[in-house]
Amino acid sequence: MHVKTHLLPVLALVILGAGPAHASEELVKKNGCATCHTLERKTVGPAWKEVAAKYKGDAKAAEGLAERVKAGGKGVWGQVPMPPQNKVSDADLKLMLAWVLAQ
Repeated sequence: MHVKTHLLPVLALVILGAGPAHASEELVKKNGCATCHTLERKTVGPAWKEVAAKYKGDAKAAEGLAERVKAGGKGVWGQVPMPPQNKVSDADLKLMLAWVLAQ
């Protein structure tokens, strides 16, 4: 019984640690981002791992990307424009960008 009580905090951390990553992946699907982006390879837009690599170490990346996602844009990743994603809630966008930048 003593061993089991020590495993409970570890199990809770594993479950809680998996939650935000899973939730954010679900959010990118729910908000339609997976239509043009994938985790590992460029499709219509850049792969999320490419985005994470480009902005690694940039403390203001999430803020700048949030503005770009909301407004749309073209030219950063090629000539295919990204339409404005202004229907995505700020809360969802924050979680999704944290997930993308953590790749």
